[in-house]
Amino acid sequence: MVNQHPEQIARDAIDQRLEQAGWKVQPYKRIDWSAGPGIAIKEYPTEDGRSADYALFIDQNPVGIIEAKRDDEGLRLTAVEEQSSGYADSKLKYVDHGPLPFRYEATGVVTRFTDIRDPKPRSREMFSFHRPATLLAWLKESRSLRDRLYDLPELHHTGLRDCQFSAISQLEKSFKANRPRALIQMATGAGKTFTAITAVYRLLKFAKAKRVLFLVDTKNLGEQAVQEFMAFKPADDNRKFTELYNVTRLKSKHVPTDCQVYISTIQRLYSVLRDEELDESLEITNPGEDIAPIKQPSCVVYNEKIPVEFFDFIIIDECHRSIYNLWKQVLDYQDAFLIGLTATPDNRTLGFFNENMVSEYSHEDAVADGVNVGYDTYLITTKITQEGSKLEAEQYIERREKLSRKKRWEQLDEDVEYASKDLDRNIVNPSQIRQVIRTFRDKLPEIFPGRTEMPKTLIFAKTDSHADDIIGIVREEFEQGNAFCKKVTYQSEEDSKSVLSQFRNDYYPRIAVTVDMIATGTDVKPIECLVFMRNVKSRNYFQQMLGRGTRTLNEDDLKRVTPSASTAKTHFVVVDAIGVTKSQKTDLRPLERKPGASLKDLLNQVLMGNKNADVFSSLASRLIRLDKELTPVEHESLKKLGKGSTLSDITRALLHAHDPDIVEAQARETFQIAPTEEPSEEQREQVQQNLLKIPGSRLSGELNEFIVKSRQAHDQIIDVINQDQVTFAGWDASQIHQAKAMVTDFETFIKQHKDDIMALSILYNAPHRRKEITYAMIRDVFDLLKTHRPHLAPLRVYQAYEALDQVKAGNPRNELIAIVSLIRRVTGIDTTLTEYQRRVDKNFQTWVFKKQAGSAAKFDQEQMDWLHMIKEHMASSFHIERDDLDLAPFNAKGGLAKMYDLFGTHMDSIISEINEALVA
Repeated sequence: MVNQHPEQIARDAIDQRLEQAGWKVQPYKRIDWSAGPGIAIKEYPTEDGRSADYALFIDQNPVGIIEAKRDDEGLRLTAVEEQSSGYADSKLKYVDHGPLPFRYEATGVVTRFTDIRDPKPRSREMFSFHRPATLLAWLKESRSLRDRLYDLPELHHTGLRDCQFSAISQLEKSFKANRPRALIQMATGAGKTFTAITAVYRLLKFAKAKRVLFLVDTKNLGEQAVQEFMAFKPADDNRKFTELYNVTRLKSKHVPTDCQVYISTIQRLYSVLRDEELDESLEITNPGEDIAPIKQPSCVVYNEKIPVEFFDFIIIDECHRSIYNLWKQVLDYQDAFLIGLTATPDNRTLGFFNENMVSEYSHEDAVADGVNVGYDTYLITTKITQEGSKLEAEQYIERREKLSRKKRWEQLDEDVEYASKDLDRNIVNPSQIRQVIRTFRDKLPEIFPGRTEMPKTLIFAKTDSHADDIIGIVREEFEQGNAFCKKVTYQSEEDSKSVLSQFRNDYYPRIAVTVDMIATGTDVKPIECLVFMRNVKSRNYFQQMLGRGTRTLNEDDLKRVTPSASTAKTHFVVVDAIGVTKSQKTDLRPLERKPGASLKDLLNQVLMGNKNADVFSSLASRLIRLDKELTPVEHESLKKLGKGSTLSDITRALLHAHDPDIVEAQARETFQIAPTEEPSEEQREQVQQNLLKIPGSRLSGELNEFIVKSRQAHDQIIDVINQDQVTFAGWDASQIHQAKAMVTDFETFIKQHKDDIMALSILYNAPHRRKEITYAMIRDVFDLLKTHRPHLAPLRVYQAYEALDQVKAGNPRNELIAIVSLIRRVTGIDTTLTEYQRRVDKNFQTWVFKKQAGSAAKFDQEQMDWLHMIKEHMASSFHIERDDLDLAPFNAKGGLAKMYDLFGTHMDSIISEINEALVA
């Protein structure tokens, strides 16, 4: 029987939560220790005459106190901490104990908890109570987890980048300050996952954490995380991580208890908490992009298999996109430290993590440090891309079904005008695609000078159908076979993982076309070109897509897949064929700005438990229209997939769930209510909750996919009448302004320090002495730049000069060689930027020619081999001395003694001459 007193209502709810958490709730006068190990005794008296609302006993020993308040006092629970502490510090009757460590304040809605064993004990909000077994285990440990965090030793820099070292150090400082949430912002390619695994290893080893969850939002990211944990080897142990700790990826609602690291999608964890199996297809795409805002999602409920304290720490990968709306409650359920990882946080991300950003490492920082590479933008615009076109009535046009790609001809009965946004959705203009691809092909020598083959290129398409159109035209325009260009999307027939592996590691494919599978979160380091044939309105999503090109790659690894590459990967190129670099961006995801979501979104929301009336109504409206369009064969197929339910049945269930008349009628029938009486609110609520479950129970991942495909099977018009033309193809002019600013900043900085650094002093004031410049002197310039102007990364300044001088000076072998070319340009030794290697080669040829001219003695082959070695040494070290001859590579050929044998008393003069001639 429901007691209507506010205090009792709260007590009833607290009792229920305690029972769910494994406690046996008993009144003081009816204590029964045999009921179980954990007993919550109500109104337990203290020796000073008061009574504690609840005293928690484990194995007949008191361990904690609960101070209960009615629901409307939730706003002042922190003020009640004195009361719970007063009871916990006083003596309970008939038992001998010290201060009780575990203290709760609770209403029927809110629970707060304090462990006084923590350093600076601080209360925190809980989803529910801890289980008796958990509190017993904590008591058997000499110190609490938050106290053990102080055992984390000083972090050593070995094996860590500066940004990784800083992130872990600041994260551990945050832990020790008992900050419950922390955000690590680290540029794509800077090693977020490696950083996280290093932190996890230290938490497990030194802080004795029990379980850590690595939370992702796609199956693909989960599989990548497993591989990274398997490959990780800590700096202080020769064994791999998985030899030290158990790592598991959740694939069903079963959760083992004997692992230390768990990897799961947030979708699966949501279903696990609801004790439901999850269709694996719902883990393919990230829900942050697929599902629109949800107002009334199905609530996560307490699950004894995963109690609130199951995880000590939760690492949330790509936390900018999939921890809101429906999914936020998955994290609110946990009594764990939350650590977010992202390259692109927005204001909402910062808010969720309490503005506690422990690491801020931007793409610009990463480029300056050589962790990432920067990019240049090449624009291709066409008339139809910008303006659209028009098909006139009575023209014969081709129609094509999107899925089957079946074609038919028909005559238009009215004009059809289409805008740029209609391209490749309702209208396909092959000429528009062809002009973009053909121009890209023809401009490759300008975009990638010196290359004899196609750089690894990723093309972003709008849809799978668009991707297929692009692939056909790419193969044709480049006169290549199937292996040259492949699709990497969730819908591709060829195994997407296999194609992705080929794209990453093999020569073919040279071009991959994707819709979203490798738009974010997937590493393909050899990518040197991104071609955008789809627009993106989300700033974060665009930055994530750019991240596919930012990865660095050394020369040997790049040559393995792109043999014509002459250097390491120094930059990548964005080919913008849609205006994506110019379009206005928002911090929010596109779907969160639309008044309505796609059919796929609505179906997935209902399947995942969303019961919002707007969602139900919108989906019903879409399905009513679709019901009229399906063929009899499609209706029958749908009925089989729906286990007997037709589209009409599902539509009816959606409409009935929020129909007050239906709810009342069902309540009357269920509870046999007389016509003269009205159903109570509780009865209506119970009936409606049952009705709300019906639509979701009739859907499945397979059925949803069938419905979406059936809807997508409508026609596209193929416009082969209007021929497109390129209106512009060239480098983005705005980059010229940026290049000028960077060059000006660099020249100003160098001039400011021309008297402070020996190399600069010589080149400015005594250029005839440049033969004296050594590797160490150039290193001084580099270190000065990195310390005071980190944004002036030498390779980026080098590219800026290339743009302004309108030359392709080649790719310098490393940053120090780039600095030499730059300083020669700034000081006027070179009038345009010139690759230092090329300068050394030319000067060497001139010097040798002069030495060999006339009647002078000619160098023999062995002498020439030595001179070539010296030339190569100077191309990377700028100067040679006697001592260098006893180092590699000279020592392998006999070193100083051998050179003396070859050149005799002329050796020193040869060294002096070559130092002067090659740097001229």
